[in-house]
Formats: sequence, structure tokens, C-alpha cells
Amino acid sequence: MRKTKIICTLGPATDKPDTIRQLIAHGADVFRLNMSHAKPAWVETIVPRIRRLADELSRPIGILLDTQGPAIRTGAVKIPLKLNKGDTLEFTVRRAKPTKERSVSVNYDKFVQDVNVGNSILVDNGLIKLKIVEKKKDRIICKVLTAATLGSHRHINLPGVHVSLPALTKKDISDVRLGTKMGVDFVGLSFVRKPNDVVHLRKLLARNKSQACVLAKIEDQSAIESIDDIIETADIVMIARGDLGIEVPMEELPIIQRRIVKTCIRLGKPVVVATHLLESMINNRVPTRAEITDVANAVFEQADAIMLSGETTIGQYPVECVDVLNRVALRIERSGGAGYAGAATLADARKKTAASAVVLANSMSRSKIIAFTRHGRMARYFSNLRPEHSTIFAFTPSEEVRRQLSICWGVCAQRIEFSEDPNANIETAEQLLRDQRLTTPGDNLIITSDVRVRDGRIDCVQLRMVK
Repeated sequence: MRKTKIICTLGPATDKPDTIRQLIAHGADVFRLNMSHAKPAWVETIVPRIRRLADELSRPIGILLDTQGPAIRTGAVKIPLKLNKGDTLEFTVRRAKPTKERSVSVNYDKFVQDVNVGNSILVDNGLIKLKIVEKKKDRIICKVLTAATLGSHRHINLPGVHVSLPALTKKDISDVRLGTKMGVDFVGLSFVRKPNDVVHLRKLLARNKSQACVLAKIEDQSAIESIDDIIETADIVMIARGDLGIEVPMEELPIIQRRIVKTCIRLGKPVVVATHLLESMINNRVPTRAEITDVANAVFEQADAIMLSGETTIGQYPVECVDVLNRVALRIERSGGAGYAGAATLADARKKTAASAVVLANSMSRSKIIAFTRHGRMARYFSNLRPEHSTIFAFTPSEEVRRQLSICWGVCAQRIEFSEDPNANIETAEQLLRDQRLTTPGDNLIITSDVRVRDGRIDCVQLRMVK
């Protein structure tokens, strides 16, 4: 049973029922809705479709609504601007009139205020490199460092510049409210810069009576400066290597990825590695060997999940991409992992109870871990400790919790109604595993549950053998 989870972004290539059904059947665990492109009407259609197909296939599929975030973009140009090295390019704000032959507007009014002469500007995913040589009240003048063609609505990165953009735009707030109405399981916060950005989104979710998990996307250089605090504050962390790879020197990106994965595992937060995993498969049926190695590294580092973006939104081979991730993950997981869980923080008695159960499971062949959880916490504790070979079967009465556990490494979540009698819950869980052929005679079950002691209950670890 594969432990690393797979996230697929839905789009024109994959939003039909038959394709979604295939993606689920081939191993997708979570579907991402990218609000940079998705329209509200589409979200209102696609969420019930996913829920219906997941029910048909008896899979707890999570749904991630990913906000666009406060992106800085160029405005529209009538004709793409051909830029040669050494040319001058003007950026204007607040509808200022152009004064140069090559001029383009910017959608962020404080753009001029935030930057300074000498700063670098990267446009269109870093393809266009510019340097600011002059700054005026409502415009800046840049020197072109790389020849390229500038089209409309291209993304702008400002490496090393602290911008004063809000954590959530008006569009983001509207999209989050739609997501809470539709009952999404995760909400992604784009371009997180500081822990308070996460707090801001969490308060918005609470006001809309949503229990969705907050996923902090690390794609801004500012986030790296306070990464530990952001990880502590968020429920889940995503290493969004597209924009992050533009914001930081490229040679630093693998080190940053490893550092974030290590820190998330140490602090007990699920972590996702995203962007460009199988980029060549947008147009090619077979991935490059470098892509296979990149995926293998993320699996070896024991990231909770790996994510497909363009590969499954506009790509020609979305189902084949899921197959590739599934094959590589299964093979690499058999070879062992990086062992970062050895440094996991065990801050309280429940985490230490989970750790003792994992030690027991690691010492026995054919072991499976069973956790009973109302809110998902105990299952996440086990997941964070990365058992060497045991699947974590999490039993919960909540369908929402079951779906939220779909992103956690090594967790297979099942829904059962809880009895007041802990032994009855264990018997129900064992029977369900037998019925689904998830366990066989001779398997060792390491069970964490509460037991009655006088007038109260305490946590305990039990060992049972399947007969």
C-alpha cells in the first residue's frame, strides 16, 4: 500500500467524470482546484462531481481549494513587446500614461513604493530579467538584461523585496467563502510571507464555520526568513517550487526543500512537494530520467504528498502521470527513507504513546497500526513518525476527518461509528479490515485506544494477532 499521497490539479484535461474516475482508480488522493484559473460556477459543479465519484469508488478523496493570492502581474498589451538586451522597459501604476515606446502597466498600486533603484525584477516565470535604473512617482524605468517577448498578464517576481500586499485579496476572500460553502477539506494560502498571514485565513474560515485545514504555500523569499514559525502556525505546508525557484538562487532550492521537509517532520506538520514533477509529460507520454529522480528524492525524503499541476490540468497524459508517481513511490518506499522522523518532537504524553506504538510496530513483521480518532490528531502523530513498514489504519466517525487524512503519509482512513465500549470499536475495526481483505491471519495489530479505568479512561497500546 503506497504511503506517499498524490495530489492532482483538475482542469480542462481532467474535469470530466470519466477522467476523474480514472484518476481516482489509478491512485489520486486529493484534487486541487486552482483559483488562479477556476471560475466559481465550475467549482460549484466540480465539487459535487468529485464527491459522487469518490463515493462510487469508496475512496476518501480530499479537495484542496488553492487561492490565487496577491500576485503582481503586468497589464494587457495590444501587441507582444519584443525586448532586446539593453532596451528600456517602463512599468506604470494607477493608470499613468506611458512615456516610453516599451511600456506596460502593473496591477499593484504600491509597486513603485516597494521597489528601489538597483532591484531586480523577474517577469514571466523568470524568463525576462530586468534591473531598475530609475524611479518616479507613478512609474519605474528598467534595463532589459535578457532578450524576450512580453505578453499580457505576466507574473512578476521581486526577489529580496518586501512587498506590502495583503495576505488575502478580495477575490481570495470571495473564493474562500465559496470553498467553505462547498465544504472543501483544505484551503491553500498562496505567497505566504509571515505566520500572521496563516492566522488571517484561519479567522476567515472560522467566521464561515469551516473546519478546513490551512495549507501554507511557500513560494516567496520572505517566507524562508520565518519558515519555522510559519510551519508551526499552518496545518499543512507546500513547497511550491515554481515561484520559489525564481525567488531564490536555483542552487539553493534543493537545500530549502530538504530543510522544509525536515522541519515539517520534526514539528509534526504534513508537507507537500509541488511543481514541475513531471513537466515534460504535459506533451510526452514518457517522463525524463531527471524527473523520475526528482520524484524519487521527494519520496525518499518522505514528503507526505507530491503534486501534479499542469500535467493534469492541460496535459495530454494525466492518468499516465498518476501511474508514474504511483510506480516510483511504491518502489522508492520499499528501499527505505531519509529517516528525518528520528528528530520528531514528542511534546506530550499522547505523542509519546504513539511513538512507543511505532517502536513496537517497527520491531515486528507483518504489523499494522490501528488508531481511533475523532479529530485526526492521533493518526497524524503516527504518520509523522513514519513507521518503517506498517500501514496506519485510522478509524473515525467523521467523514470530514477521513477526507482530511487523505493527505497524510501512510494513513488509510476508514469511517465507523464509535461505541462507548472501546472493545466494541476494536472488534468493529478488525471486522472491517477482514471484510476488505486489508489484513490476513497472522498479522500483528498494534492498537491505540482508550480503556476504562475505574471512573475514567486512559490511553493504551494493545498488541493483537489476527486469527
